[in-house]
Amino acid sequence: MTTIIKRNGKKEQLDLNKIHTVVGWSCEGITGVSISQVELKSQIQFYEGMNSEEIHETLINSAAELISEETPNYQYVASKLINFDLRKRAYGTYDPWTVKQIVERGVERGFYNPDLMSEYTNEDWAFMEGVINHDRDYDISYAGMVQFRTKYLVKNKTTMEYFETPQIAYMLIAASGSIMEEGKLRRRNIKQIYNHLSKFDFTLPTPIMAGLRTKVKQFSSCTLIDAGDSLDSINAAASAIVKYASNKAGIGLNIGRIRAVGSPIRNGEATHTGIVPFIKYFNAALKSCNQGGLRASSGTFYYPMWHYEFEDMIVLKNNKGTEETRVRSVDYGVQLNRFLIQRLIDDGEITLFSPHDVPDLYEAFFIDQQEFARLYVQYENDSSIRKKTMSAIDAFSILAQERVETGRIYIQFVDNTNEQGMLGVENPVYMSNLCAEVVQSTKPLEGIDDINGLISLCTLAAYNMGNIKSPGDFEKLATVVVGFLDNILSYQTYLLPAAESSTLQYRNIGIGISNLAYFLAKNNQKYTDESSPEFLHPYMEAMSYYTIQASAKLAEQKGSFEGFASTKWAQGKLPIDTYRPAVDTIVANDLQLDWEALRELTSKGMRNATILSLMPVETSSQLVNATNGVEPPRGLISVKNSKDGSMKQVVPEIHRLKNKYDLLWDQTSPRGYLNIMATIQKFIDQSISTNTSYNPEFYPDNEIPLMDILGDMVYACRMGIKTLYYNNTFDMSGEVKFDDPLPSSQDDQDLEECESCVL
Repeated sequence: MTTIIKRNGKKEQLDLNKIHTVVGWSCEGITGVSISQVELKSQIQFYEGMNSEEIHETLINSAAELISEETPNYQYVASKLINFDLRKRAYGTYDPWTVKQIVERGVERGFYNPDLMSEYTNEDWAFMEGVINHDRDYDISYAGMVQFRTKYLVKNKTTMEYFETPQIAYMLIAASGSIMEEGKLRRRNIKQIYNHLSKFDFTLPTPIMAGLRTKVKQFSSCTLIDAGDSLDSINAAASAIVKYASNKAGIGLNIGRIRAVGSPIRNGEATHTGIVPFIKYFNAALKSCNQGGLRASSGTFYYPMWHYEFEDMIVLKNNKGTEETRVRSVDYGVQLNRFLIQRLIDDGEITLFSPHDVPDLYEAFFIDQQEFARLYVQYENDSSIRKKTMSAIDAFSILAQERVETGRIYIQFVDNTNEQGMLGVENPVYMSNLCAEVVQSTKPLEGIDDINGLISLCTLAAYNMGNIKSPGDFEKLATVVVGFLDNILSYQTYLLPAAESSTLQYRNIGIGISNLAYFLAKNNQKYTDESSPEFLHPYMEAMSYYTIQASAKLAEQKGSFEGFASTKWAQGKLPIDTYRPAVDTIVANDLQLDWEALRELTSKGMRNATILSLMPVETSSQLVNATNGVEPPRGLISVKNSKDGSMKQVVPEIHRLKNKYDLLWDQTSPRGYLNIMATIQKFIDQSISTNTSYNPEFYPDNEIPLMDILGDMVYACRMGIKTLYYNNTFDMSGEVKFDDPLPSSQDDQDLEECESCVL
């Protein structure tokens, strides 16, 4: 008989009946699966001294390989097998310990935050024990359990000793996020947060999912850092990058102020080497951190199209040239406005300046579009100002070509960003974040401990549209999510004074949505349907209304953010007052809720300066088996790749809705999708990680005309969209064409994550 080694190190004779029993348990109650198929697929080759964990992992992989459109429920067989493995690792038995026992061990071993034991009493732990429902682990699909096991559960990364399972993680996230509350309100919050999280009503990004309950107390997914045009500011920005990238945050960096190559330094004592060496410097700072093994550090660097070195910067991502002339491992955001687009339409020229030579032009670019146009023409005609020109069609063609070829040159329409935002001219937005959905005020640091600079942080969450049955469902959910995120802002620690002062001044949060594709499919809507924006309109109105209302009511209890008086909120304005009227050409401006009552409430105070932003929700959507963010799925079953391997994710209700889903590569144009994004943008104060996607099969000779790319870019600007994220191109074999792997979002990119985003 073959001897195997159990998890506790003991040896015993191989018992095939035990394997059969475990597989039988994993298939129990699940339709459309077969015990024998899992066993046959596994083809385990037993050998003397084989580890029982190896046997179990083989069974997990066997079940996962059986996932298909015809047999999707093997995703729950594989999930249950992972759950069994996790419980054995964490508790030594299938039955979990009590919440208190788990926390006591985690604190003693140095993995949980001691605040949990000092803040909560035995009665509190007993209350949590009565609320937690470990059977909800069975609702998590295979892809979700893989993400929990590899990214989110607290464990010793050296020994792979786990301290918790998913429901414990949810409960302790709820408990940690309620520490700032007092008395009975704490328990109410814990119960509400736990139930909404564990029932998949909303999702959270990687920094919160992996960090909240541990001794790491930095939960913001997105960090927006502004570099000024001095060595002190540039060095401070690089140091800030290291601080935040090493603490799980995605990085957005504004490099637009840095003067161009050939500019004089110290009255001509030296000549500036240009912006590219500093981009390499920032990139080195970013890549010096790997965020605790959770994900590689990622960054997006923003600059205006009219920067003197535009022609050199726009090609930094592509595969041509040498390593010395390229910086490919970051992404770039090129900033435009309607003035520059009009130059394209008029077949005019784009004039490139060094921002150092025209600082008032740089400021006007973000604050005052009429003044920008006046100054731009003035400096074009000023022979004393160094400049160079290129035809607008050449400039935009290069931009579009690089966006298509790399997939990762983003666009920010700075006029839409500032005019349609709620921060106002006293708090201009100079940039976006890693995933191009967060737009908040920043100010360059002159030193790493500068208290006058502003590093903007955004703490994220996403509503699961799959669980929304009527617009009114947002009301109670918004109260829970806004309160939870705001508590985190008070609970977390700040790595730099500029980040803390920014949070006190603005208390920024960003709430988005996930599972939009499923929501549309189950309501018999497609991205390409002309009726979809109209159908979605009341839901997005309710999402906006109740989320804003939740922040305003929280301000009544806890006070407004410090900078409230300088924002449009204080002027009685709302996002519905600032959107581009072109949206009315695709959906009637038929508002259902009492916005005047809300306006009266918000003009008295808001707890948070920014409220709504739609991040990619790539990673955290897998936890709840949702389609990610606002995107159409590429297939009914998607293969998700990460550093931990590949896994299959099935769209929700695949059997019932198989023919209802609007798949990405079946769409002949991105216009339907852009119309939906414009409808959503009408109601939100920040931005959306808006992608453009093209299938060459729908174009003559399988070539996407450059004018179509430019036309969609102009259309997005006209419709009030603030940012464009990825440009996806179908490569005719079922994959997206990119030069390098997608960043783990946030998102969290946390939600990755952008998730930075990433959720």
